[in-house]
Amino acid sequence: MSAKREIDEVEEAEESGSAPKQIKADSNGGKAKSKKVKDSDDENGVGSEAEDDEDKSDTEKEDDIPSVPVEIPEKEKGKVLGPEGTGVVLICGGTNWDAAGRKTAPKGCKNSGPNLWSPHRFLPLANIRVRLVASGPNAAHSIVITEEGKAYSFGRNEKGQLGHGDEVRRDTPLIIESVKDEVLVGAACGRNHTLLLSVNGEVFSMGDNKNGQCGVKSSSQATVPTATSISYKGAPIVKVGCGGEFSIILDCKGAMHSFGLPEYGQLGHNTDGKYFVTSTKMGFHCEMTPKRIVCFIERTKDGKIKPVDVDEIRDFSCGTNHTCAIDSRKRLFSWGFGGIGRLGHAEQRDEFVPRLIKFFDSQNRGVRNVWCGSSYSLAINDFGVMYMFGQNKRTGEANMYPKPIQDLTGWNVRSVGVSNTSIVVAADDSVISWGPSPTSGELGLGETRKSSTTPIEVKSFDGMYIEQVTCGIAHTLFIVRDKSDEDKQRIESFEGYMPA
Repeated sequence: MSAKREIDEVEEAEESGSAPKQIKADSNGGKAKSKKVKDSDDENGVGSEAEDDEDKSDTEKEDDIPSVPVEIPEKEKGKVLGPEGTGVVLICGGTNWDAAGRKTAPKGCKNSGPNLWSPHRFLPLANIRVRLVASGPNAAHSIVITEEGKAYSFGRNEKGQLGHGDEVRRDTPLIIESVKDEVLVGAACGRNHTLLLSVNGEVFSMGDNKNGQCGVKSSSQATVPTATSISYKGAPIVKVGCGGEFSIILDCKGAMHSFGLPEYGQLGHNTDGKYFVTSTKMGFHCEMTPKRIVCFIERTKDGKIKPVDVDEIRDFSCGTNHTCAIDSRKRLFSWGFGGIGRLGHAEQRDEFVPRLIKFFDSQNRGVRNVWCGSSYSLAINDFGVMYMFGQNKRTGEANMYPKPIQDLTGWNVRSVGVSNTSIVVAADDSVISWGPSPTSGELGLGETRKSSTTPIEVKSFDGMYIEQVTCGIAHTLFIVRDKSDEDKQRIESFEGYMPA
């Protein structure tokens, strides 16, 4: 979910999706049933997108739905706003953080923590209202930001990515003391590093800095044990993102800045940074501090490269070694590792600078949301259709170009969690998930059906409103709305989980 900027913004109403279509088998493999799309747009849905009045001409606006100016409280002007919805945290998936994503835990690590095959109330946060949860497709750790803007972290901590000044695993969320006086509104998790975003647009980093992914000044600092302000002087930052070993930040003027490992061209600076250390050993010239991404291109059918003018980037998402970004004209660009089609260009070429995905540029409507998993990407167009390119399965045919996910047709998708291979979607008043075996419970389908290669509704969430969902490498966190007594009763019906 992208951060909101509050300088003369307007909200653009989105059209409803195309004709509704069925999905839905229950978690025990029950019969499918149909689902009708709501006639009106959900005010909390992914369909709303801020546009600057000066940048959007009358001819570009929808004729039938006028734009409505956003009323920004005087006290909030000049600040970065986080997600509006709050609720309580539920968790499912693997909780053996040292073993997540590995066959076995490394020698000397704590090898404990159950697999939660169905959603559980996360008892350490039972009395804390939460505004944002963050993890990532490479991360075995998570960040929780409370309604008051305080950050808690838990999970794997082998490189100090939890920000507590040590490398001790935390099964129970612990407040990050080094930023306890900051009001935080955003976070992102890489493989072994973390970024935090404050309401003032300042970015803090912690964890592994071997390749400069923490963006601090000292190139000799292999790890950053506590949350430290990055080496950046420029316009306030409104969104942060982490790949496996690189980072990207977006400023309020729509410029992206990247730092970390340049392998596969994932920093977007027209280089992969490779050099020979010896005749047989390869090294990389890493970006230790944020550097602006300045070049955007498109490749014509005859193979020629043309520059593309991009005034402003509005949103982006990072996978393990690739990134996708949406500009102010709702065009989608991708760059980095091109294996098995995750860049959407119908070829497996690595892209060293952001390249326009022609598939969406040729459609009648642009892209409004994007999420990048480990080896795949998801995008939703203005009609509400979700497309996938790349591969989230370990076998079978990959999508070399964007293809619609037919099972999600007609659903109003609001939030998406992307894992290594699993996908969890909050849509309407339901949760839909899918992913191939082996899984650790991150799909929330229960012990009787631990995996599914096709989208399936998580029946335990039926009728519940999920404010946000995020996935780590083998776990999922949900923020569930608890405004009404009915909401609270439904939440209390879930089994509780208290780490040992």
